[in-house]
Amino acid sequence: METPPPPTEPTVPTDADVHAFKEQLGRPPRGLRAIAHRCPCGNPDVVETAPRLEDGTPFPTTYYLTCPRAASAIGTLEADGVMKEMSERLKTDEELAAKYRAAHEDYIARRDAIEVLENFPSAGGMPDRVKCLHVLVAHSLAAGPGVNPLGDEAIAMLPQWWKKGACVSAAAPGAEGAK
Repeated sequence: METPPPPTEPTVPTDADVHAFKEQLGRPPRGLRAIAHRCPCGNPDVVETAPRLEDGTPFPTTYYLTCPRAASAIGTLEADGVMKEMSERLKTDEELAAKYRAAHEDYIARRDAIEVLENFPSAGGMPDRVKCLHVLVAHSLAAGPGVNPLGDEAIAMLPQWWKKGACVSAAAPGAEGAK
């Protein structure tokens, strides 16, 4: 990608954000705490979730990618074997492995700052393998460049998913300007 999406500050979800989430994923959000990253189109593309759902069920995926266009492009990378290639590199590249372990520790620290989940892994296969590029990209978008090296690499491989415009309408039904 020539120009990755710029970092954004976390924000409290608005009614329009919740509507966009429902449109993006086809279900209401669970454990939604914040919009962790906002797509250049204006919609959420990464949300921050609570470490436990309302019923107490652990939900260790702190950063959840919501944009269907980004998710589809990441799915293509996964199908093309990018995760396997990255996991193999972790076995032989000590510097990359150390940076990926630091990304794992960052992920856990961010989750633990909300609520500690004792003996729960981070996400995405960290720190030893790559299990889910969606989580790594979500972490990179939420934390900013330089925190998760493999998330950053995956972002660099993606097309600019926002270039076609918003993936969904963010206006809640009945709101002024809703379609």
